[in-house]
Amino acid sequence: MGTFIQEQILGMQGIRELMNRGLTALGLDTDSRIGGSILFFCYDVVKISILLCVLIFFVSYIQSFFPPQRSRRIMGRFHGIGANAVGALLGTVTPFCSCSSIPIFMGFTSAGLPLGVTFSFLISSPMVDLGSLVLLAGAFGPRVALAYVLFGLLVAVIGGTIIEHLHMEEELEDLVRNAAAPAERAESSPSVRERLSYAGEQVSFTLRKVFPYLLLGVGVGALIHNWIPAGAVETVLGSRNPLGVVLASLIGVPMYADIFGTIPVAEALLAKGALLGTVISFMMAVTTLSLPSLILLRKAVKPKLLGVFILLCTLGIIAVGYVFNGIQAVLL
Repeated sequence: MGTFIQEQILGMQGIRELMNRGLTALGLDTDSRIGGSILFFCYDVVKISILLCVLIFFVSYIQSFFPPQRSRRIMGRFHGIGANAVGALLGTVTPFCSCSSIPIFMGFTSAGLPLGVTFSFLISSPMVDLGSLVLLAGAFGPRVALAYVLFGLLVAVIGGTIIEHLHMEEELEDLVRNAAAPAERAESSPSVRERLSYAGEQVSFTLRKVFPYLLLGVGVGALIHNWIPAGAVETVLGSRNPLGVVLASLIGVPMYADIFGTIPVAEALLAKGALLGTVISFMMAVTTLSLPSLILLRKAVKPKLLGVFILLCTLGIIAVGYVFNGIQAVLL
């Protein structure tokens, strides 16, 4: 049953076989480099787009039960590491990319929530979400997906806890420190129809925003999958290079994508011989430390706090990568 769910429901192997037959009927040899790349591209775009729409709809429906005022009240009930854990968990049902998470982070900080809690949220929101759990299960199996989520939450909780103990509230920009907390408004209870409408709007909005990066990610994955020699990938990111995790993490920072755009690249790298932890570090770096999001975050925090955030995330991502490399035989 588990294999059927992974391959036929999450992996949508039936769609791949149908596309393979269709391209073959058109005279394309899907075993060739060009044909294989076209099959990889078409199959992954359709598969991830379907999963993306379903997941965004589901997660957005859940989000409709957690407006900002309610989220602040929930997190305000907890203290210490428990509050950081709640902040990290809340990040799993919030926007899919780091740039979308920063305005929420600013709102939480302005509302007076502890700095460590808001940073736990900021780390986990782009790195870990319900979508990543399902997509990773389809690509790498449920054990890898569960381990990714657990370690991602661990990085978020530890990072937020350290920042809280550093007492860096003075490193917030005046824009955030002097902002008045939004007035609490009476919360209405949307009807089921309104929640469904909201979820549908989020599907349309997020798909338009994410789709170009999805196409780019799948395109890069297709090139890696069929054109880059396996030996080259193994040399740079395989076990023969002990710095593969570090290189993958640093390469991922300048890029901008979310979990949906990085999975095709990760699949192709893993198929070419890259180690699992190296691939995981790449995915985490791209989603959490993208350059555009860091530029946006700089408007809210001063350079010292921004540097601490980058350092903690980078060290956490690298550590997770080496742990995954060590337990790869157990997970795959």
